[in-house]
Amino acid sequence: MQFQSAFKAVAAAAVLVAMASAAQAQTPARVRGVVESLSGHTLTVKSRDGQDVKVALSSRWRAVSVVPSTVDAIKPGVFIGTAAMGPDSDLKAVEVVVFPERMRGTAEGHYGWDLGAANSMTNGNVDGEVAAADGRQLTVSYKGGTSKITVPAGVPVVTLVPGRRSLVVPGAQVFVPGQRGADGTISAAAVLVGKDGLKPPM
Repeated sequence: MQFQSAFKAVAAAAVLVAMASAAQAQTPARVRGVVESLSGHTLTVKSRDGQDVKVALSSRWRAVSVVPSTVDAIKPGVFIGTAAMGPDSDLKAVEVVVFPERMRGTAEGHYGWDLGAANSMTNGNVDGEVAAADGRQLTVSYKGGTSKITVPAGVPVVTLVPGRRSLVVPGAQVFVPGQRGADGTISAAAVLVGKDGLKPPM
C-alpha cells in the first residue's frame, strides 16, 4: 500500500507540473540542489545557482528515490521521460528516466523544460530504436505526437523507486517538482532524492 501511495504521489506531482505550464495563476517550479534543512513541512534547498529556496511540502508529501539504471532498460514498450536539447528536428537527450510500469502516463507529452536553452521534455512510450552515429535514436510516442530523440553514449539513465522521508536530510541531492503560486510561494507533494549521493539529472 505504501509502495502504491508513493508512486501515486510523485505521479500526481509530475502531472500537476505539466498542467501548470498551461495555467495562468500558477507556473512550474522545479527545484534542483542540495537539502539545507527540513523543518516541519518546510524544505530549504541550496539551489544549483547558490540560492536558498524554500518549498512548502503538503502534509502528505512523499519521498521517491532516484536510482541508477542502464541504457539496456530503454527498449520498445517502456514509458520514459527524457530532457533533450536542440530543435524538434534534432533532439539529443541529456538524461533519461525509465518509469516503472505503474507510472505509465506520468506527465505525458512534449513540452518545454528548463535545463538550458532550446530544452524540452518528452514523456512517452518507446515505439522503436535504431543505431545512430553517436548512440541510439528512439521513436517516442505520446498523446498528440511522436518525436525522434538521439540518446548519446554516456547520458545519465535513472529510474524511480519508493523512498523514505528519512532520506531527505541535509546534504541530500534532490529534484522537487512543484508549482509557484501568484505570491511566489513554491509548493510540492513529492521530493525526488538521489540514492547514495546521486544527483537527479532531470
